[in-house]
Amino acid sequence: MINIRYASIRSLDISNGEGVGVALFVQGCHLHCENCFNPETWDFNGGKEWVPEVEDKFFELANRPYIKRISFLGGECLTKENIGDVTRLAKKCKENFPQKKIWLWSGYDFETYISNLEIVKYVDYIIDGRYIEELKDVSLLYRGSSNQNIWKKEVNSLKEEWHNATHEIYNNKNFL
Repeated sequence: MINIRYASIRSLDISNGEGVGVALFVQGCHLHCENCFNPETWDFNGGKEWVPEVEDKFFELANRPYIKRISFLGGECLTKENIGDVTRLAKKCKENFPQKKIWLWSGYDFETYISNLEIVKYVDYIIDGRYIEELKDVSLLYRGSSNQNIWKKEVNSLKEEWHNATHEIYNNKNFL
């Protein structure tokens, strides 16, 4: 059974990850960060119903050759109401498009919560942490406040490892 609702799908997204991508904004968030950039996504009953036809269109959009990444944002992707469907979608994206990078934004902490979730198997980048208005910094790439981190998955022949790549992005032009 599909439970997720969504606020919007951006078919040519250039702001939520490296390169041109498709971005899914899920509906529903319990965190309600002060001055959130997307408060219209807080209501779990708002937005639109995710139906098979919408899912087919989402994967059709992601399948275009110039799409280099798929981004999941919100609302909050990892609430109990959304996590099952977002994990299923991320897994399906990775299976269908292994060459595309998958990005995920969450207000939850990577080290204490996200790193233990199944979804980390399917995503390549995670931006974690609540938005904190007092730490707002418009110069940051992919983040709204300086407490948020960019986690990057490194894959080698032996294992997958996650590391905090927040500062690499500013010191290495080949970060991504």
